[in-house]
Amino acid sequence: MTNYKKTKHQLKGEIKNISCGDEYCRITIEAPAMCQVAEPGQFVMVRAAEEKSNDPLFRRPFSIHQVADGLLTIIFKIVGRGTRNLAKMKTAELLDVIGPLGKGFHVANMQRHYLVGGGMGIAPMHFLAESIYKQHPESEIIALLGARTAKELDAFAHLNSLGYLQVATSTDDGTSGHHGLVIDLLEQSVAARGSGAVYCCGPGPMMKAIALFCKDKKMPCQVSLETVMACGVGACLGCAVSGADVIGDGYLHVCKDGPVFEAAKIWV
Repeated sequence: MTNYKKTKHQLKGEIKNISCGDEYCRITIEAPAMCQVAEPGQFVMVRAAEEKSNDPLFRRPFSIHQVADGLLTIIFKIVGRGTRNLAKMKTAELLDVIGPLGKGFHVANMQRHYLVGGGMGIAPMHFLAESIYKQHPESEIIALLGARTAKELDAFAHLNSLGYLQVATSTDDGTSGHHGLVIDLLEQSVAARGSGAVYCCGPGPMMKAIALFCKDKKMPCQVSLETVMACGVGACLGCAVSGADVIGDGYLHVCKDGPVFEAAKIWV
């Protein structure tokens, strides 16, 4: 059974704002019905073909970056034909979207929350931070953001404007924040502040390292997996991943079983 029945809407949302640079693009569409039911960590499937064309045929998955006042925002990196097509769209045009899809983050009832994002894995953290704050306004919310260079963090600079969110950055080349890995920031933060719930999205090796660190510290950890998807509703089975608690040769499917999982379900 797929999550298709939980997919509340397929719509053509009017683009209210689009801002694209050389590498990154931010699109906000009018989607009040989606916004009412969306949860942090869920995603949408967007038609990326040019008008009157079916090329590329398959939709592209994007995590939900933000919902506010009936407006839904995604952020993506321009890497191929589909995302280049999307980057050419204009304000007032209609964007064909299916969603929200998948299983999102569960907000833990804890005093401290660590949001760990790497690269484009930072994208869902805005929506998550807002949701945690709404549910637990007195809690401590720390965003630890990693990227290769400072330029890659520019698309998410607005996170610094969230007054309740404490932001620290790391870069591989040292051009922003800590010169090193984002897990270094988590280790330092936990040592200084104490344990808390961890929510993670980014490259696989990064998330595995975070998951194993959390296991050692006995901290709850959720990971949002990033995989190639063709349908987003469990029909094509193209997003299969092996899991630590799957019996035999079975697999988990990121679109319908995730994309958010308890880390222990993926890595022992």
